[in-house]
Amino acid sequence: MKKIVALLLFVAFAIGALAQGNTLQAGTPANEKFSAERLQRIDNMIEQTIDSGYINGAVGLIARNGKMVYYKSFGMADVEQKKLMNNDAIFRIASQTKAITSVAVMMLFEEGKFLLDDPISKYLPAFAHPKVIDTFNPKDTTYTTVTAKREITIRDLLTHTSGIAYAQIGSPTMNAVYAKAHIPAGFVTDKILLADAMKKLGPLPLEHQPGERWTYGLNIDVLGYLVEKLSGKSLDQFMKERIFDPLGMKDTYFYIPTAKQNRLVAVYTPDKKDHLIKWNASTFDGLSADYPTVNGTYYAGGAGLTSTIKDYATFLQMMLNGGVYNGQRLLARHTVELMTTNQIGDLYINPNKEKFGLGFGLTTDISSKKLGISEGSFAWGGFFGTLYWVDPKEHLVCLLFVQNWPLPHNAFQDKFRAMVYQALTD
Repeated sequence: MKKIVALLLFVAFAIGALAQGNTLQAGTPANEKFSAERLQRIDNMIEQTIDSGYINGAVGLIARNGKMVYYKSFGMADVEQKKLMNNDAIFRIASQTKAITSVAVMMLFEEGKFLLDDPISKYLPAFAHPKVIDTFNPKDTTYTTVTAKREITIRDLLTHTSGIAYAQIGSPTMNAVYAKAHIPAGFVTDKILLADAMKKLGPLPLEHQPGERWTYGLNIDVLGYLVEKLSGKSLDQFMKERIFDPLGMKDTYFYIPTAKQNRLVAVYTPDKKDHLIKWNASTFDGLSADYPTVNGTYYAGGAGLTSTIKDYATFLQMMLNGGVYNGQRLLARHTVELMTTNQIGDLYINPNKEKFGLGFGLTTDISSKKLGISEGSFAWGGFFGTLYWVDPKEHLVCLLFVQNWPLPHNAFQDKFRAMVYQALTD
């Protein structure tokens, strides 16, 4: 009888733990089937990258089964101020904002607020009757258009197949079109509202027909406005109440509170002699790296957030858990599966033949052969040098954060990716 009771208690505990989802905790490499000696190779690689003058500092985190086996900071957060990098450093995560906004969108999807193949104009009328650019005159930025073959859907926006391009970092043609209309890329210091910018974006021409190809663009900013429209809350308020607070993400913001701004890592860029200098007004025309420190009002769903590596790892662990973390269910398991499976058919997002889900890039059988990342892993990164991926097959959450643009030695990110897998012992 005692054995039966003990078995029942064990089953109840296991079910309860499953319902809670793995929470990020300190772990040991050996318990999670990592070689401590081989993880040390990552330290050496990052330190060599710093010593070579390619970056000034970095933070890395690797978790397996919710256990952090690697959580380290290196180098300097601000060379001029002689500020060391710490694990709780705050980074501009830029396009890593997109995954969080996509989760917000899918939370409303689960509430029956819309269907994925609804036209966005059903909820945001400014996007009705889309046009596609036909001819463009670079001398005076005038253009002609043709009528789009169909409306843009919410699925098109989540998958970056709408034809909406990026301002400032997109094609020369669309950069010019958006600049003329004063459409920002998402790093905003002016007192403007997301709703106002998106209403101006709506009537502008698309770069191509909806669904025709994959084009990275302001799609998730549009969806941030959709979240505001359907929830009746600003995007930052919705994220705080529905995502950050439930997950315990205490250091993730669009605009960092004054008391925490000293933890923001400086951005560095190479000068003409490939020496790193701090981002300044001439680094990238129209983009200020100081945007997280202003008392802003523009909540860019595609690019605006800042965060710590631990906060973002918590968000990713929730996704790896199938939508639940520490007893807080943000999404259903089936919704997570929907978001992390191919949604773009025969299209590819890059020469590595990767696919795209709803908010995430996906490792394919072909792209897995480059570095050994498992097929079915989902990932993305940010403009200032942050990256992450989640490997469901190996139960991994992996992140490497720096603040450099452009990355002068891009291979160090790929080295990190490959070196995570060389350290596994099972």
